[in-house]
Amino acid sequence: MAETSSRPPLMALDEALSRLLAAASPRLGSESVSTFEADGRVLAQDVVSGLTVPPRDNSSMDGYAVRAADCATAGAVLRVAQRIPAGTVGTSLAAGTAARIFTGAQIPEGADAVVMQEDTQAMPEEGSLGTVRIEIAPSQGQWIRRAGEDVAAGDVVLSKGDRLTPAGLGLAASVGFAQLEVSKRPRVALLSTGDELVMPGEVAPDAMKPGSIYNSNRFFMRALLKRFGCEVNDLGIVPDRREATIEALREAAQRNDLIITTGGVSVGEEDHIKAAVQHLGSLELWSLSMKPGKPFAYGRIGEAHLTGLPGNPVSSFLTFLLLVRPFLLTLQGAKRVAVEPVAMRADFDWPRADRRREFLRARRNAAGGLDLFSNQSSGVLTSTVWGDGVIDTPAGQPFKAGDMVQFIPFASLLA
Repeated sequence: MAETSSRPPLMALDEALSRLLAAASPRLGSESVSTFEADGRVLAQDVVSGLTVPPRDNSSMDGYAVRAADCATAGAVLRVAQRIPAGTVGTSLAAGTAARIFTGAQIPEGADAVVMQEDTQAMPEEGSLGTVRIEIAPSQGQWIRRAGEDVAAGDVVLSKGDRLTPAGLGLAASVGFAQLEVSKRPRVALLSTGDELVMPGEVAPDAMKPGSIYNSNRFFMRALLKRFGCEVNDLGIVPDRREATIEALREAAQRNDLIITTGGVSVGEEDHIKAAVQHLGSLELWSLSMKPGKPFAYGRIGEAHLTGLPGNPVSSFLTFLLLVRPFLLTLQGAKRVAVEPVAMRADFDWPRADRRREFLRARRNAAGGLDLFSNQSSGVLTSTVWGDGVIDTPAGQPFKAGDMVQFIPFASLLA
């Protein structure tokens, strides 16, 4: 009789993400923060403009406001009747005259074009503003920014669920918002276990005991969490004992929205994290159809979520970006959490397709294609520093040099 395989079925990455996001209903509440301090935060309400931007027609260039009919042919000479710096309002422009005007200044009544100063020749006269020679024949509306061409009063300029960017902060400020209502920061506990882990600076490289490794995951995980707007509570390395692990998780669950652990979540593994979470709450162990990053865990301890990431650094890094990143953004109420891949040309062969969906570390080259990092092992963290992103390769699908592939830039995943 054939022996039944004990290998658990693989879960598609998209299914795992769907299950995670379904559990991540936003419940963090909101707070008002200075617009200066809101970069990266998620809006908790629409930003509605109370004014029109720009409020009046204004000049987009330093130059001269004119009536286009007065300059129907190049070389017209006009008397300069007034000077209008930004922040001042001129008088009605009489026919046959020009107004010296500066960027952002309101267009005077009667003017219907601006000629930039590079297309003019000023002819000063003592005791007056002189005259100006218009070297071109301007068209109506030239170099004029129309009232409301950016924003109209009542427009929703930023929407609830938008993740704020520097440009978004500038837009909010342009319609008068000094404070913005944003989702509160998720409180995330970061927990490492394993007696083999050593912190850099505590033990010199030449004094490391056999089997010991520096805890690199803690460093990039903390930086990633801060980048995605989290308040990080770093619990450090928890002693590799059952009671210490239970106590650390119990305390973390009382003060945090999410607990993240790395290592010790392989299916069937009898480790303290697994036993402690099951003692305090619930835990699901998933075997993901992705490479690197097969083992993943999701659980709850009271109201706190828990995600267990694999211990290998590249696996931990990628499962965070592909699963935990959208989970955290969803907790904050973000409406856009997916990252769109871009089609690029592979400049190498990939004949050995895996049964799992594979994320290959690659880098753009000068010819506009992608080069592959030579070692795709899940423990080679240098591949994530060398690479510009990952090629999302479907399970069982090889490709050849010249084929178009789906590339996900790290810049998009880290934004």
